[in-house]
Amino acid sequence: MCSKATMEEFEALLNESFDIDTPDEGSVVKGKVIAIEAGQAIIDVGYKMEGRIDLKEFANPGQAPEIEVGDTVEVFLDRVENQRGEAVISREKARREEAWDRLEKAYEKEERVEGAIFGRVKGGFTVDLGGAVAFLPGSQVDVRPVRDAGPLMGMAQPFQILKMDRRRGNIVVSRRAILEESRAEQRAEIVGKLSEGDAVDGVVKNITDYGAFVDLGGVDGLLHVTDMAWSRVNHPSEVLAIGETIKVQVIKINKETHRISLGMKQLQDDPWNAVAARFPLETVHTGRVTNITDYGAFVELEPGVEGLVHVSEMSWTKKNIHPGKIVSTSQEVEVMVLEIEMDKRRVSLGLKQTQGNPWEGFAKNFPEGAEVEGEVKNITEFGLFIGLEGEIDGMVHLSDLAWDKSGEEALGEYAKGDIVKAVVIDVDAEKERISLSVKALEGDPFADAIAGVKRGAVVTVEVTSIEDGGIEVEYDGMKAFIRRSDLSRDRAEQRPERFSVGNKIDARVTSIDSKTRKLGLSIKAREIAEEKEAVEQYGSSDSGASLGDILGAALKSND
Repeated sequence: MCSKATMEEFEALLNESFDIDTPDEGSVVKGKVIAIEAGQAIIDVGYKMEGRIDLKEFANPGQAPEIEVGDTVEVFLDRVENQRGEAVISREKARREEAWDRLEKAYEKEERVEGAIFGRVKGGFTVDLGGAVAFLPGSQVDVRPVRDAGPLMGMAQPFQILKMDRRRGNIVVSRRAILEESRAEQRAEIVGKLSEGDAVDGVVKNITDYGAFVDLGGVDGLLHVTDMAWSRVNHPSEVLAIGETIKVQVIKINKETHRISLGMKQLQDDPWNAVAARFPLETVHTGRVTNITDYGAFVELEPGVEGLVHVSEMSWTKKNIHPGKIVSTSQEVEVMVLEIEMDKRRVSLGLKQTQGNPWEGFAKNFPEGAEVEGEVKNITEFGLFIGLEGEIDGMVHLSDLAWDKSGEEALGEYAKGDIVKAVVIDVDAEKERISLSVKALEGDPFADAIAGVKRGAVVTVEVTSIEDGGIEVEYDGMKAFIRRSDLSRDRAEQRPERFSVGNKIDARVTSIDSKTRKLGLSIKAREIAEEKEAVEQYGSSDSGASLGDILGAALKSND
């Protein structure tokens, strides 16, 4: 009986133990710390199971473990029993599971999470988010690149979850997003207190080629280089230094982007207000060359007032030359005020106007008809260019090279460097032109020859050449040509060969063309004129006298 009772009790206890639900592996269970030894905590998780966990799993990054005997903690059950008959448990995995649940809820609500940077990895840092490890990219640490992240290590601070994947165990967070949000709120508050036109104090935070960033007490404003001073500023470092406190005026505020434009010169008197009074038109002033470009040079008349000397106003004689070959930076020059455009803040200056117009000077020293001498500078298809006094050129046109030759023929007799004498025939200072004549050095042989000669006059010429179409003759050193048809009234006598070189004959002047320099002659016209005169003097066809009788009488009269 006793043995039977014992077996029944054992069977009842065994069934009771089977009825108790053993926790599933891979789940989080509660346990009690029953001992701490050899750097480990021994935890009773119930169900007649105990396990061991390293104390470091109970510590936050950079802190000592906080655990004592009797504490109740949640642990992760990896396996119910290992080789030593102990449960395999983990506090770290339990914290991770707990953290993931909490972080997923925060991610869905876009809430901030608390964490601490505890390590450095390639491309960024590792962050403990209360049991879950997240990756913090280097670009997300701060709004500006961080050279030394040491002060941030182990410090509890808020982060924003950018991305998370529980299946892969990946979490990406950002500290920069938190800072930018706080900064945006701060900027909005500061910007809301500012108004355009306000004069405020600021500290120069950074200097660039185009300006400087000024800290206005939590918000930065841009001070552009063109707004630092009324005068030209080549680089902001010429005016400002980092850390310097300056007074600036708020020029413009963009409420949406919170961008603030600042100015220093706006707090000073604008020198342009007195430009018209201080620099009247056509007055001469001394200035300093501040900048040289391809199209001219900028000259500072006084601080804040610059004018442009266009390349066309730099020299009377040096054309198509770079301004840098005429003036140099920082050089003091005398300039004349040519034009002022107040609305565009422009002053047009002239350099050559202070040096005198060489064409006007030449016209004064060498009036029309004066003789000049110069070197042939250039030869073109339409004439010669001769260098004259004052570094200017005069032109001799083809038609003014010679009286007795064609322009092309006469041009071939000249070469660059030849010294040539000429006569001034016209000076146009406005157009910068001087017209010269070489042939005017000598009298006009054509004009001399025809002096006193009129159309219809009879002149004596000498035959110089016999040709098929007529004969060439010379009158007072000037050549002329009598065509075959003009050699005689009688067609049978219109033969050039009946004349010989050296013969002297009388011919009637039929035309005088001063432009083409040609004299028209005709023996035929002379004979007809003589016949007409004889008829009028000695008779007519009505009287019955024959032509022979009339001519005979005329000849006797002549004799």
